[in-house]
Amino acid sequence: MVEKKIFRAPSGTRDILAPESYRWQKLISIFSHIVESANYGLVINPLFEEVGVFTRGMGEASEVVKKEMYEFTDKGNRTLALRPEGTASVVRSFVQNRPVLPWKAWYVTPAFRYERPQAGRYRQHHQIGVEVIGIQDPDLDVEIVSLMSQLYQALGLSKIELKINSIGDEQCSFSYRQLLLEFLTQRQDELCEEHKQSYSYNPLRVLDCKKISCISLTEQAPKLLDNLCNDCYAHFDRFQNGLKSLGIEFKIDHRLVRGFDYYTRTTFEFVGLALDAAQNGIGGGGRYNGLVESLGGPSEAGIGFGIGIERLLLACDAEDVFQIKPSQIDIFVVDVTGGDQARDLTYRLRQAGLKADRAFGSKSMRSQLRLAHRLGAKAALIIGSEELEAKKVALRWLNQEILEDGVEKSQQLIDSSEIISYLKDLSEFH
Repeated sequence: MVEKKIFRAPSGTRDILAPESYRWQKLISIFSHIVESANYGLVINPLFEEVGVFTRGMGEASEVVKKEMYEFTDKGNRTLALRPEGTASVVRSFVQNRPVLPWKAWYVTPAFRYERPQAGRYRQHHQIGVEVIGIQDPDLDVEIVSLMSQLYQALGLSKIELKINSIGDEQCSFSYRQLLLEFLTQRQDELCEEHKQSYSYNPLRVLDCKKISCISLTEQAPKLLDNLCNDCYAHFDRFQNGLKSLGIEFKIDHRLVRGFDYYTRTTFEFVGLALDAAQNGIGGGGRYNGLVESLGGPSEAGIGFGIGIERLLLACDAEDVFQIKPSQIDIFVVDVTGGDQARDLTYRLRQAGLKADRAFGSKSMRSQLRLAHRLGAKAALIIGSEELEAKKVALRWLNQEILEDGVEKSQQLIDSSEIISYLKDLSEFH
């Protein structure tokens, strides 16, 4: 006998079922409402792209490209990659489709990285985010951060901190890189093992390193903000003043360069203070004024952010906020006359805007009522042989006390022809 194989989700992935998925739905609904109120439109991109979309945009030396990206050759001998983050795909979409500027887009997408699974981060995780192309104004930087802040407030998060920085434009960033390179070369032995070998390729990556040795060393390194050109300094100053004007508190973090090579000028990150410090990032982003051009488009400014859904929900759990109860069924139809009545009445209830369900198969009334209770239905509509003959439906309240003049309502018999209008008028279903 052949042993039956039980298939399981691949390592680093998981299934998200109801009722947990209700919270995901609610989160995405809240996010879409916030960003669409600011004129951002949904963009849906392919899950895989030509590998160059990511190697050019994120940088071939970035940790994600070197170690974590799912790269493969398809049957047409094309080298493709599963999307490891949202920005590069959205920018590629802009370059290809050329929507009217300024272009404000939002997305929700799975992202794929071959990394060690950790709290709130899986090999397939999920992101929400926005991108804007075609605006240089630092007030847009303020708008972008304010959208994130609005989301966190809407979810009830309070133990969060905003970190900001500026890494300058191509000119002042180049000068700073040379200054940082000289500093790191003089103290190469103090770097972590990985950056002892690779720091010269892109010294900014050392600032992003989470190893204690690199953190300690770079705390003593020259600061980016001390080496900005006048234009970049003015941009960052306007950004800070805008945040202060909106009452959004922040902290300047001189090591905040983000993980990809495409960032220029403004960078920002929100952290959840109720989470473990090693995995407390709950969303971040910044400007990428050269990314559009690097993917074959015109020289246009860009800015955006990404938020990991799994990590964000962990932050909510740590603060015990945004605990969503599953949507409750309004009516469960109990039919012991063959099922025709349940089939037709359930359809009419749904058409009328009520949440309705029924049992299938020849189940007893007790069994159907047990299922109605388990599903959390507010009330049951019962149709037995007597009700069918009298053209009536019995309304029975289930999981709540419905009082009339201080007395619990008994089961009610209502004309079949009037049941829909009767239920729609009840406050319990509004």
